[in-house]
Amino acid sequence: MTEIYMPRLSDTMEEGVISSWVKNVGDEVSTGDVLVEIETDKAVMEHEAYADGYLIKQAVSEGDTVPIGAVIAYVGESPDEAPPEGESASGGAAPAQEESAEQPAAQAEEQPARETAPQQTEAPQQPASSGPDGSPGTRPRSSPLARRLAREYGLDIESINGSGPKGRIVRADIEAAAQQRPAEPAPAAAAPQAAASGVGAPAQESYDDGRDSAELSVSNVRKVIARRLVQSKQEAPHFYLRRTIDAEGLKDFRSQINAQLEETGNKVSFNDLIVKACATTLRTHPEVNRSWVNEKLLQHNRINVGVAVAVEAGLIVPVLHDTDRMPLSEIGERSRELAGRARDGKLKPQEMSGGTFSVSNLGMYGMDSFSAVINPPEAAILAVGAMKQQPVVRDGEVVARNTMSLELSVDHRAVDGAVGAAFLKDLAEVLENPVRIVV
Repeated sequence: MTEIYMPRLSDTMEEGVISSWVKNVGDEVSTGDVLVEIETDKAVMEHEAYADGYLIKQAVSEGDTVPIGAVIAYVGESPDEAPPEGESASGGAAPAQEESAEQPAAQAEEQPARETAPQQTEAPQQPASSGPDGSPGTRPRSSPLARRLAREYGLDIESINGSGPKGRIVRADIEAAAQQRPAEPAPAAAAPQAAASGVGAPAQESYDDGRDSAELSVSNVRKVIARRLVQSKQEAPHFYLRRTIDAEGLKDFRSQINAQLEETGNKVSFNDLIVKACATTLRTHPEVNRSWVNEKLLQHNRINVGVAVAVEAGLIVPVLHDTDRMPLSEIGERSRELAGRARDGKLKPQEMSGGTFSVSNLGMYGMDSFSAVINPPEAAILAVGAMKQQPVVRDGEVVARNTMSLELSVDHRAVDGAVGAAFLKDLAEVLENPVRIVV
């Protein structure tokens, strides 16, 4: 018998949430098969089996929070092998009376979130449902978030067609069904509807119940993002350096490169050029490519630039390893690939780990400038604003030029002010003379 443990799927992960079981008890399992989908502090990720056999027990249920290293399942040599008794994912004894396997999954999800895995010996399975003619049926596969949203919107999840893998019902399916539902007449004295924040789903059935606000559900990813940002601001003494660059040369350089790449179907963005410029400049300023960890100063020998990507759950930072050695076309292609997988929640652990510097670009939203929060344990992050035309003085005359705002947030424990300023000065010169990006 093989024990399947909650893995460490990111360098900052301390616990994971069982998002969805892909294999059911009794299913045959081969090494490399996806057993379960786990929500980490960064994304929903797949966990593969590392033994052949049959899944004989799910030690935890969908929606449960489990610490790293806890047993979440058992794989046996035959489907009839008896699973161990009296143990749980947290390592303690099972309760005297188990939770009924017939308990609806929706009711189980309404229990408060726990810091450790539940004390139970058998994970409740989604109960069977009856078909339209009363014949036995199977409850459709759905994520915990989808089931919770269905309850909150008052929808029958069994009547919804899933668009996810293998017909799985996901959040988008629930929200689409809610929009197609006929509108109910509003109460005569209803308060104006509150605007959705996009952070999570409403914890109540409706906003227009006379209250000024409603509590929203918060994903595990959002909770960890919040903790890490607070930790960053509290522990890392930030200082900020700002510089506006003349971006005319950068704009022309990008046009020339994309014209040469047109036949290949690839393109590079302004952000690709900035990422490459940062990596190039870090080669000549290794003192910025450092981290302050546990009262120790670490010098990184590899330059791994993280690129911030906005996703539904918050902000994910995929990492381009050895960015200084990558050609521009590869940076563009790889960045788009990682961003797409980040939005789909399909990033691998190594693709979110090992960053030594980050770039956050909000120029596409029209932001002139902003101050980014350092992504620990990195020592610096570059915030990039929008490219826009402004009057500037060139050769004694005022002319319209494209400009771009750069702001470097720096951890003063690892990098001094003059060191950060020298880095930003050289970075600006590289971007204003962009041929230096590739030489």
